Amino acid sequence: MPEPERKPRKDAARNRQAVLEAADALFARSEGPEEPTTADIAAAAGVGKGTLFRAFGDRAGLLRALYEARLEPVREAVEAGPPPLGPATPPQERAVAVLDAVLCFKLDNRRLALALEESGTGSPYQAGHYARWHALLRSVLERIPGLADADFTAHALLAATRADLVERLAGREDAQRDRLRAQLAGYVTRVVGPPPAPDGPAPDGPDSR
Repeated sequence: MPEPERKPRKDAARNRQAVLEAADALFARSEGPEEPTTADIAAAAGVGKGTLFRAFGDRAGLLRALYEARLEPVREAVEAGPPPLGPATPPQERAVAVLDAVLCFKLDNRRLALALEESGTGSPYQAGHYARWHALLRSVLERIPGLADADFTAHALLAATRADLVERLAGREDAQRDRLRAQLAGYVTRVVGPPPAPDGPAPDGPDSR
């Protein structure tokens, strides 16, 4: 293919990566979800705002791209990884592990997660990643005997990992990471029930307790 056609695409890919890296660094130092601005990110990346908008559409598009880039390794581990995340794990344990992974990701990316969930409609349920987490968790919950309405239960459990709630607990109330993880694990276990005992029959489900 002629060089004049290859070079713009090569430049665009390089600029896109530069913008993502600049946004990543700036969000790590940000004080709130409204920071950094697109002007801050473009300046740090050494590109014009027009280049940023051509690559991502708007600030929300940039947030989604950065969030997805950070989230992809976590999602891959959750969908196919070793125990306790992998599919071979008992579904009760896997439900706890999936939600723990979501919580830890949002704790590690508090400003970015909050900015993304507050952008646009102001609802985390409109974000593309939410539908994927919900579908994964629902598929896990559907394997638990006696657990009714896996679809709604997946929504209810994911609500405990909303970015605004995580920010409230970890930021304003200064709750420690280990405590939040333990509290979430306990809550999930109360909803879905404990895993079957080793070499024993599976429990009938949450209603049997």
